[in-house]
Amino acid sequence: MTEDIIVKTSARLMTPFIQMFGLYVIFHGHLTPGGGFQGGAIIGASMILLAVVYGLEEGEKRLGHDASTVLESSTLFYALIGLIGIAAGYSFLANRVAGIPVGTPGALFSGGAIFAINIVVGLKVASTGKTLFYALSREERP
Repeated sequence: MTEDIIVKTSARLMTPFIQMFGLYVIFHGHLTPGGGFQGGAIIGASMILLAVVYGLEEGEKRLGHDASTVLESSTLFYALIGLIGIAAGYSFLANRVAGIPVGTPGALFSGGAIFAINIVVGLKVASTGKTLFYALSREERP
């Protein structure tokens, strides 16, 4: 692989902004178009960008296997959010229909459980995208 300083510098400088935009899409998913899946795909793409530009080993150093394992377990938090609704006397993943207070309409924390669900889904999609890319990149071809 050739040493391309322009590509590496551009990727290094752009990645934090790409990830911040992904977080914005996740956090505002209940107010604007977007949400957990779309924001997670953006964040996952930024991690893949680093792996493509710097190589798989360097990309793995930036977000190691242990961090990916923790992010992959975010599915458990999805179930936990649903169980909190049951423990509070509502239905699984209940929200406004069940009478749960959701805050001021239009505010960032106005989505009730949807805000937390978007975060969990975003983490899961980002980590799954990264994991799939690494698994397919390391696969031996005939």
